[in-house]
Amino acid sequence: MDTLQNMRVFARVIEAGSFTAAAQSMNSTTGAMSRAVSELEAHLRTRLMNRSTRRLALTSAGERYLKRVLQILADIDGAEEEASDAHEHPSGTLRMFSFASVGQHYILPAIARYRALYPDVKVELTLSQRMPDLFEGSSDVAVVSAGTLSDSEVISHRLGSTFSILCASPAYIDARGTPAQPADLASHDCLTLQTPAFPAREWTLEGPQGRETMHISGTVQVNIAESLVVAIREGMGIGILPLYAAIDGLRDGSLVRVLSDYTLQHTNLFALYASRKFVDAKTRTWVEFLRAHLPDVIARDEALLKELGQPH
Repeated sequence: MDTLQNMRVFARVIEAGSFTAAAQSMNSTTGAMSRAVSELEAHLRTRLMNRSTRRLALTSAGERYLKRVLQILADIDGAEEEASDAHEHPSGTLRMFSFASVGQHYILPAIARYRALYPDVKVELTLSQRMPDLFEGSSDVAVVSAGTLSDSEVISHRLGSTFSILCASPAYIDARGTPAQPADLASHDCLTLQTPAFPAREWTLEGPQGRETMHISGTVQVNIAESLVVAIREGMGIGILPLYAAIDGLRDGSLVRVLSDYTLQHTNLFALYASRKFVDAKTRTWVEFLRAHLPDVIARDEALLKELGQPH
């Protein structure tokens, strides 16, 4: 028995004043209306109305029950309207996940611009280096960097691509000299960055001679690019930095690019969410915003790299 539907029929019969009028308004039959009310009475073990060929009259139990039914149906309709509106108007809390460095350099500035467009959306951003499980429900959408994505049930949208470069501090270069070719890295202190996408101690450089792979025995390893920036600025060695993590240091002179004809770790940025079905407005508009916004920001960083005389 569909109790909720039978409650709707009961309320409509009383509102319409007869089973026939209720059946017409609900595109049903008089017999179906009568059976629904009878099922409801049998379920409740209570007579809700007295019927005759001319009129309907609520029993005292029916009067009390009708008040509750009308409130329940109003609450359900309100809940459905509110949930449906979530698919039309961006509002509520958007739970985001991002890899730490991508989040600090790209996602947080993007959130500021997104919320200027959709001020009714609140944001909870979690930064981590571990790939999230979107099906556990802790995040609505994730932004990750990877060369490629493994087969998965999640929905993915590519947001753009970027790369990493080798950097050192001016003090380190003054003390140890500048590598002229990848093989020279063997005589330098190399700082390694552990990421989900690439092995920390295997550097594959792409440049004039094609792809050259170096096996590095690093002196210091960290798992967040911003920490590596600090180590490089302190003159601890040469390290790989994503362009977005390196660009501010290159601009202010605290970092210099090493082997400027080479790039490393070309990677894609992806937005991920759990399902195409019933994607609410805040998730949909956030992903659409990122797809329009991030390519321009990445292109800006690459243009600035060229202006600084650090071509890739």
